Amino acid sequence: MAKGKKIGVISLGCDKNRVDTEKMLAILQTKHSLVDSAEQADVIIVNTCAFLESSREEAIEEILLSSRQKQFGKAQKIIVTGCLPQKFVGELFDELVEVDAFLGVSDYDKINQVIDSIFEGKRLNAVGLPCCDKTINRVLTTENYAYLKIADGCDNHCTYCLIPSIRGKFRSIPKEQLILEVKNLGEVKELILVAQDTTSYGKDLYKDYSLTNLLQELSALQNVGSIRVLYCYPEGITDQLINEFAQNQKIIKYIDIPFQHADDSVLKRMNRKGSYNGYLMLVNKLKQKVKGIAIRSTFIAGFPGETQEQFDTLMQFIKQAQLFNAGFFAYSREFGTPAYRLDGQIPQKIKNSRTRKLYTQQKKVVNKILKGFVGETIEVLAEGFDANMSVYYGRGYFNAPEIDGKVYFFSAEPIEYGQKYLIDITKADGYDLYGDRL
Repeated sequence: MAKGKKIGVISLGCDKNRVDTEKMLAILQTKHSLVDSAEQADVIIVNTCAFLESSREEAIEEILLSSRQKQFGKAQKIIVTGCLPQKFVGELFDELVEVDAFLGVSDYDKINQVIDSIFEGKRLNAVGLPCCDKTINRVLTTENYAYLKIADGCDNHCTYCLIPSIRGKFRSIPKEQLILEVKNLGEVKELILVAQDTTSYGKDLYKDYSLTNLLQELSALQNVGSIRVLYCYPEGITDQLINEFAQNQKIIKYIDIPFQHADDSVLKRMNRKGSYNGYLMLVNKLKQKVKGIAIRSTFIAGFPGETQEQFDTLMQFIKQAQLFNAGFFAYSREFGTPAYRLDGQIPQKIKNSRTRKLYTQQKKVVNKILKGFVGETIEVLAEGFDANMSVYYGRGYFNAPEIDGKVYFFSAEPIEYGQKYLIDITKADGYDLYGDRL
């Protein structure tokens, strides 16, 4: 039985994957010690993403780099977990002979037993079926904020997406389990709710959409400072949920709604239920009902069959919707998705060009919005110090970690990270704001 090994974990992919990693770390440390680098590790674990070809390439690159540690360094064993083996273990097991074990997206609770087995000389395919997660303990890898994965899997079946075939059907985590998980986190300045589709929370367990009720129960916890909600499917944003955003003081006035496109024909080919007018009505309703709300979204450029006219419709939506933040991605043709077989596949050069044009248009929108903050005083969560500019930085309510801009500010007095400060905004530049601490 292996015990007391030094374990190094590399976590790739999205914030939902990060939560899986944190739960695995908690299980690992009951028998082993955790180290910060692969060079120190007896066992290297790579927790992978497989959503896009680029993410699969990144995962394979990390696995091969880890194999060099096994060949020339201290590492004795390599384990690959998560989405990549869940979807492709049939191909990977024979090809990546450097890897000692593979686990899927719901197999993290097996990790210590798998380590025992591989140190007995076994090589394992331990990938099981996606199932409900009952783990509540975590080792946080973030500061000042923590993600809470409230569900896994997806039932939306967008034609470009592999998630249902990797993560399985939509599965809500029971409220009681989530409440206990959050209590165990200790003090959380900012709790960020994530799932493939947060607005579908509860439809399987409680036969009704229960995100609003969950927000109310989480808001009642004394250890939670504020709550941010990501990945809200547009059709699931009800009047009840909007009212909760407007009235609940713990909910950050920020919402992430992945629209993906705005042309009705393209949305239909994507198997999205929305429309240009419906999306615009939702954006306007949110702005009207929730004062100052920052709306974020993501969009795909170059979906199969996207004409110039349909792309122009998307550009027009970006101008008209005036979203606070947006990310744009060139369509990635993924084998195994319905969109892979669609006619009208668009050359990469055109997809990239359209993506750049969307970013250029959105930057104009953001510049206009941010300039409206100049001369205002806003509350900023301090997170660090930029040595190059000799200023501190942090996030306003309109900045989610890692994906949005920052607020840079000067302070004559020392700053305590994780605390909020009032900042007088003096300049807007790009996606960032600049100012002085009052």
